[in-house]
Amino acid sequence: MAQGFSLKDQLFNADTLGDLAAEYSAALPFFDAEAFHAEVVAGLEGRELLERLDWIADCIANRLAPDFPTMSTQLLAAMPAKLDPELSDDDFGRFIHAVPGILAVRHGLEEHHDQALDLLYEATQRFSMEFYIRPFLNRWPEDTLARLSHWAGDENYHVRRLVSEGTRPKLPWAKKIDMAPLDALPLLDRLFDDPTRYVTRSVANHLNDIAKIDATAVVDALAGWQASGRQTEKEMAWMTRHGLRTLIKQGHPGALEMLGYRQDAPVTLSRVDLADVAPRIGDGLALSLTLETGSKKDVPVLVDYVIRFHRPDGREGRKVFKLKQAVVPAGGYLELSKRHVLKGNATTFKLHPGPHAIEVQVNGRVLGQVAFDLHPAA
Repeated sequence: MAQGFSLKDQLFNADTLGDLAAEYSAALPFFDAEAFHAEVVAGLEGRELLERLDWIADCIANRLAPDFPTMSTQLLAAMPAKLDPELSDDDFGRFIHAVPGILAVRHGLEEHHDQALDLLYEATQRFSMEFYIRPFLNRWPEDTLARLSHWAGDENYHVRRLVSEGTRPKLPWAKKIDMAPLDALPLLDRLFDDPTRYVTRSVANHLNDIAKIDATAVVDALAGWQASGRQTEKEMAWMTRHGLRTLIKQGHPGALEMLGYRQDAPVTLSRVDLADVAPRIGDGLALSLTLETGSKKDVPVLVDYVIRFHRPDGREGRKVFKLKQAVVPAGGYLELSKRHVLKGNATTFKLHPGPHAIEVQVNGRVLGQVAFDLHPAA
């Protein structure tokens, strides 16, 4: 990304919108590309990313037929070529091609939902329609789920991905859907053996969403998928790790055991040290520790460290950080170290001076801790 430019400026600049104007004017002779381009660029200032999408949709809709059946035909005609079907991942599409989804919801949701779903089917092969399928799930749940069930077997992997991504219970940035989280599991049962990582990543992310609501359902689903043998061993292992990541951080016994980490593993924490027990905000905190076992076999360990944060109101914050997947050798020990930068304003938490602690968590079980007193930045 160019220095000094925000994501929204990179996604919606004069050249990008010129491409969009050219696509519409090439397909629709009445579409005045120059007038559209001038209007849409002039209205970008002061609008955030999603607001810019709505503004672009406004400017296009004002130039199309007011009735949705005709508008839908025009939108289909102006669509660019489908995303490369030879790829299998990281081909999200261009944000400017979200417009058909926006207009499908605005103009097709109530009186033309079948035709609107047809439009979303075509549009998602150019840009993911995960945000725009959700209003249809809420308004027409049976019809929309029937479509999604059919699309789960589609030859285009972007369509298959939409089935999982659009039904995620905690999809980032997206509006809430009314369907019960477990109602999507039959769809995931049909998608977990997909040959494309773009789809299986969505399935794993979907499972991670469900894990925050019903951990047992996720562990059971993965166990069934593993037993079926329908997915390759390598991809199934990746999906399992990715789908269980929240449960692993929480130390969920079933999730840990599924990855080969026993919560009652015969491991002890014989040493845990900090190089500086009075660091300042912005400093690097050097943690070192030693794990030991008396077992006659190697012991697989998943080692995390948990920072317990001080807050001015007296409440305590807590955040888990990954340290190491390793093995403590039979009858031996394992030494680990980590330098953690104490950022003053991280994206998910803010540091405040005061008493803090680091816990060492092994296979979901806290084995010990060390305290430190955090001081203001120099």
